[in-house]
Amino acid sequence: MSPEDLIEPRPSLVPASEPASLSRFQSPDEQPVSENVVPAFRRLWLHILLFAATLFTTTLVGAHMQYNFAHNLPLFDLDQFERVFTVGLQSPAAFAAGLPFSLTLLTILMAHEMGHYLTCVYYGIDASLPYFLPSPMPVTGTFGAFIRIRSAVCTKRILFDIGIAGPIAGFIFLIPALGVGLAFSKVLPGINHQGNIQLGVPVLLWLAQHLIFPGVPAADIYLHPVARAAWVGMFATAMNLLPAGQLDGGHVVFALIGRAQKWVTNIFLLALIPLGKLWYPWWFWAVLLFFFARKHPPLYDETPIGGARIRLALVALCIFVLCFTAAPVND
Repeated sequence: MSPEDLIEPRPSLVPASEPASLSRFQSPDEQPVSENVVPAFRRLWLHILLFAATLFTTTLVGAHMQYNFAHNLPLFDLDQFERVFTVGLQSPAAFAAGLPFSLTLLTILMAHEMGHYLTCVYYGIDASLPYFLPSPMPVTGTFGAFIRIRSAVCTKRILFDIGIAGPIAGFIFLIPALGVGLAFSKVLPGINHQGNIQLGVPVLLWLAQHLIFPGVPAADIYLHPVARAAWVGMFATAMNLLPAGQLDGGHVVFALIGRAQKWVTNIFLLALIPLGKLWYPWWFWAVLLFFFARKHPPLYDETPIGGARIRLALVALCIFVLCFTAAPVND
């Protein structure tokens, strides 16, 4: 998303009073400590301000979605782009109508980031609270969220746990959101072929639609804004699980295979070139990741992560497959 949930481990930022070793941890494995951790609550005002701004922009987008849903209008019409951010300003009731979308989406994003943050707390690693990013994007109203990790991540096991905790936590929350959203969705023939923007259908959404609307083509199912929020959650989860650099997927792959991760990243970047014919932003991501996310910082201890975590990595792969779509947005 930019990677909406980028973690920034910085091994060089070990405090001067502490040697660059495993002294932050009780063992090379995963024993938690809490000493010498800088409080995460500095700049609390900035976290609150960014969250409030993101709540505002996502609620405006949600208000527009709810208005169009209630009046059987296409999801987006770029010829009336200004309505995306004006419908919710017409009255307090119109603004409040956007809250189901915004609160659902922010809950999914918060779960993702708190998965990272609480894992850092468990291991005694200095990490910030989530930074939420508002945006004028008509589909989401946000660029997502991220946390910053200020101290060293020393072992593969800890890196793996931090990287995988976010996607799994977010996925756990988006599943019920998708179910509730589909329960309030409706059948409207050809609705998804109308308007200027059509959203792709991830595997998970396709399966859920066939379960709740058996025999109904995806083009005829008008998703409720809560289901749209779950869609954004799936998009964010898939993007963060891309196996590149310091994305969550990059952390997981590096913890699995170490420095050989660069070959996985390079193969993935090559795969983005043909995918760009389906969704041209993939070319932007290929360039961005090529210059800024091909390498992963080294670790002090590269002890293998063990069989249990390898099985958990397979779970993350399944989540990625379920949430990924080659063409997220069509116009």
